[in-house]
Amino acid sequence: MYRTLCLLLLCLPLAATAADALRIGVSGPFTGGSAPMGISMRNGIRLAAEEINRQGGIRGRPLLLVERDDMGRSDIGIRVARELTLHQRVIASVGFVNSGVALASQGLYQQAGIPAITAVATAPKVTEQFAPPKYPLNYVFRVAASDAQQAPLIVREAKRSGLTRLAIFHDKTNYGRIGEEELIKALRQQGLSPVYIGQFRLGERDMIAQLSRARDLGAQAILTYAIGPELAQIANSLAQMDWRPQLIGSWTLSMSNFIDDAGPNAEGARMVQTFISDSADPLRQDFVARYLGTFGGRRIPSAVSAAQGYDSMLLLAAALRHSASTDGKAIVRALENLPAPVKGVITTYQRPFSATDHDAIDLAVPVIGKLQHGEVVHAYSSERTQKRRP
Repeated sequence: MYRTLCLLLLCLPLAATAADALRIGVSGPFTGGSAPMGISMRNGIRLAAEEINRQGGIRGRPLLLVERDDMGRSDIGIRVARELTLHQRVIASVGFVNSGVALASQGLYQQAGIPAITAVATAPKVTEQFAPPKYPLNYVFRVAASDAQQAPLIVREAKRSGLTRLAIFHDKTNYGRIGEEELIKALRQQGLSPVYIGQFRLGERDMIAQLSRARDLGAQAILTYAIGPELAQIANSLAQMDWRPQLIGSWTLSMSNFIDDAGPNAEGARMVQTFISDSADPLRQDFVARYLGTFGGRRIPSAVSAAQGYDSMLLLAAALRHSASTDGKAIVRALENLPAPVKGVITTYQRPFSATDHDAIDLAVPVIGKLQHGEVVHAYSSERTQKRRP
């Protein structure tokens, strides 16, 4: 299951050896229900690392990715973090898809003084649990829209469509529970409250009883916080009921295992996105083409995860170039004080981090996507042609 990826060294046009390499940990769920996110993120990181190595690495030293599958499980995530920090000599890590895994394992990076960039997990606490003044230095960063950002956008999208009687459906993981809390908070800010809250376990097959209750209470839309397989069960159960409320949710409604498992029942679902493949931006189009050309497939299983993984690696590389050394403290200070803009595929990052803010994505970045004929597209054409922020 565990393996070290050394192939990236072959892309480097200089006489480098594994001993010269800068070892970067990459952890995520490469198997299981969250795998579309984990694999897409990992492949985005690989693309960025290969590009950096092809250009000569970091001060002549290649990047070597040390990849580990956490299976979306907190206990395995802790084991992976312990191995990467204690035995694999990584100088930094990029990854973390499931919020529960991130929250459980990142304390080991904090304790070891090794920077950890979160590329997918969205719980607000991910970047807050080690924040100053309680801790003098926070080693955890993020390149993803947090749930505190996504939930208000989900509620805003419902109101934009004239929908005010809203039900919440979420899984019982940390991700789902945190999403529920943020949605309730966002609804209160708009003077609203949910007409019904449905909860379900991972692997739930039949949502009809809870959905029927939401329908009887007059729900016009279902606001979701879950991952692909269970989201598909919601959509398929709605089809069996011949009830078509609007599905609006977090970015996971763009996962391939939701789109594929729900089929036509996924049509019209809307979600918050930091990256959508149908963008008119040439840099984004090139990224999608390179991803599909390298890894195959008709579409990126989770385009958001791929783009955030790619940009996370670019930001880490920029910090390594700027850092006085590969010591963890020096890398943290470099990330907090990047001197020049970094052109990513999501946006152009200008001072994305500071000593008090370790979230790179701000509210100006996310847009609303929708499912149309099995593809995630921009819900609003004006956002499709929107330029990346300078």
